[in-house]
Amino acid sequence: TVSGQHNAGAGGWLPAVFRMAEWDADLDHIIPSAVLPPFWAKLVVGFVSLLCFARSYDGDFVFDDSEAIVNNKDLRAETPLGDLWHHDFWGSRLSSNTSHKSYRPLTVLTFRVNYYLAGGFHPASFHVVNILLHGGVSVLLVDVFSVLFGGLHFTSKGRRLNLAPRSSLLAALLFAVHPVHTECVAGVVGRADLLGALFFLLSFLGYCKAFRETHKEGTHSTLWVLLSVLLGAVAMLCKEQGITVLGLNAVFDILVIGRLNVLEVVRKMLRRDRSLESPGLLRNGGLLFRVALLAVGAAAALYVRWELMGTGPPAFTEVDNPASFADSVLVRAINYNYYYSLNAWLLLCPWWLCFDWSMGCIPLIKSAGDWRVIALAALWFCLIGLIRQALCSEDSHKRRILSLGLGFLIIPFLPASNLFFRVGFVVAERVLYLPSAGFCMLLTFGFGALSKHTKKKKLIAALVLGILLLNTLRCMVRSGEWRSEEKLFRSALSVCPLNAKVHYNVGKNLADKGNQTAAIRYYREAVRLNPKYVHAMNNLGNILKERNELQEAEELLSLAVQIQPDFAAAWMNLGIVQNSLKRFQAAEQSYRTAIRHRRKYPDCYYNLGRLYADLNRHVDALSAWRNATALKPEHSLAWNNMVILLDNTGNLAQAEAVGREALELIPNDHSLMFSLANVLGKSQKYKESEALFLKAIKAHPNAASYHGNLAVLYHRWGHLDLAKKHYEISLRLDPSASGTKENYGLLRRKLQQMQKKNV
Repeated sequence: TVSGQHNAGAGGWLPAVFRMAEWDADLDHIIPSAVLPPFWAKLVVGFVSLLCFARSYDGDFVFDDSEAIVNNKDLRAETPLGDLWHHDFWGSRLSSNTSHKSYRPLTVLTFRVNYYLAGGFHPASFHVVNILLHGGVSVLLVDVFSVLFGGLHFTSKGRRLNLAPRSSLLAALLFAVHPVHTECVAGVVGRADLLGALFFLLSFLGYCKAFRETHKEGTHSTLWVLLSVLLGAVAMLCKEQGITVLGLNAVFDILVIGRLNVLEVVRKMLRRDRSLESPGLLRNGGLLFRVALLAVGAAAALYVRWELMGTGPPAFTEVDNPASFADSVLVRAINYNYYYSLNAWLLLCPWWLCFDWSMGCIPLIKSAGDWRVIALAALWFCLIGLIRQALCSEDSHKRRILSLGLGFLIIPFLPASNLFFRVGFVVAERVLYLPSAGFCMLLTFGFGALSKHTKKKKLIAALVLGILLLNTLRCMVRSGEWRSEEKLFRSALSVCPLNAKVHYNVGKNLADKGNQTAAIRYYREAVRLNPKYVHAMNNLGNILKERNELQEAEELLSLAVQIQPDFAAAWMNLGIVQNSLKRFQAAEQSYRTAIRHRRKYPDCYYNLGRLYADLNRHVDALSAWRNATALKPEHSLAWNNMVILLDNTGNLAQAEAVGREALELIPNDHSLMFSLANVLGKSQKYKESEALFLKAIKAHPNAASYHGNLAVLYHRWGHLDLAKKHYEISLRLDPSASGTKENYGLLRRKLQQMQKKNV
């Protein structure tokens, strides 16, 4: 029978213990006895897990890290801590219609602590925490697997016995080195999955402790059950799937503690045995009470979570999850199952890994004649075989291990399955972090079964060792790819060549590095693969605008806003292009449309101000720039343009007031210092003007105009030697500056006249 919580002195469980020990001994040729003591087993697992992903410690912030960390205001000290409980993972308000609804405040809190302790956005400190968390999860799994493989047994003193040391160590090693974990460990945003897994495992181990505190079979500690529920809620506040641990706890309780024998129940049903009317499971009040506590705890946590979401589930687009938008229920079902088979393949052969599997990476299966249907058949053939063995095997030990392994594989995956709600991805390696523990458990069981039924035990040992070494090397290589966006994005080109987002990200990375020609090529490919990819059109239009290819830029941006009419950034960029084409009325209309769709858009107000300045509508220009600075007080360009416009129109007093206001808000902006210094010089406030010029030059010593205008100030002021010095520096920095040449010539003639006069 399946053994539950017993005292070590009880005799009823000895046959089961012998079967476990005999089964675990089948792995003795793979796992040496020297590392079996718990301390050494955990040390080995911890070391290997850190070794696999150590290469990622000095990586950059890549991919989603930019939005979740670098651009997330919730990490900064000026944001009240209370806001974390009302914002999503990306820093947006949960009540917003545009919110992603990913509610992970405890994960964001760890980012904030990281930011504070590191003194800023230093990626290494964030990566080190992730690597250590993976090590901690891998070490915890040694204890978890020892319970799942060996059952729950305690000595008379309450110490838990590990009846499957080899199995638990091998499964933990397979988990520690699995390459599919690279996204969670090397990508900083993967901390959500790491923390969720950590508290998931602590909740499970806490639930096991509920049976340690008592020595009478069938009893439990309610306090530990409640603590397990609390830890499950904490796991959910790190990553949504953390709450599924309560389901796993219930399955464990029913199978291991309650000792439900499904095979026996089925047989009685077939024989219409009257003993089914009051099965032992239903008579077990303690079990029912514990399962009720788990159910109530899960329901309460999910209810609170739903209330916090405010506006309901997030709105995803067809490119995020195309199968969920298919009209036919059959097409949806076939594709969902194909996605499951791809996830299974990533667990079985984690060689083709990609940071993003959306946007055409996996084309829809639209007919039963598609050869990929074979993958579905293979998946369900294996699953049905495992489920049949888990339910119907005569060996109770085999039934328990397979049932718990399948439970650990399937239950944490359910939130990502599209069964209960639409998810925003096709395949995501990060969601396999917890389910992979179930896979490693089943794989370990398979190796044990192979060892038992074959005489070539050395071959099995070599196979296991080869898998561990290959996976370790793959982790190291993949960790290197996650160190920079360039390597990460390029690595995806061979895995998902049909993914428009991959080409878009490669192009964006090239554009950021100034390689516009190559960037254009990748942006064009992204638009070819997805003709409705408005972000690729917007970025391509921007580059073409900078290269003065205005006609094509306007066509692309016009198409982007036609496809997505509320795309504010594309409207603004379209306005900039139209302004360059001297189509001022159309440009103004585009800017106004952008502002209508995004009311707080300082950059758009700035560009609108530039349009008005070109049209000599000075009052409107000043008003637009004032709006920009009201929305973004550190908007240097808007402040500068206000000062320059007021200066050029002879409003020196107002220009001075605006310049001083701007420098109070942005005291270290050298361009503002320069603009205000020019105004003060014209107002004959030479001393103060000189101080600002010198401060600006100290901040930016190679600006020829700074030296040239300071020379003009000295020229007016009568400090001719200093004027000569700065004219010469300016001309050395920019020999083609005609105005400076002319002024320098005037100064030299004046100095020559003075010399003649003195003679």
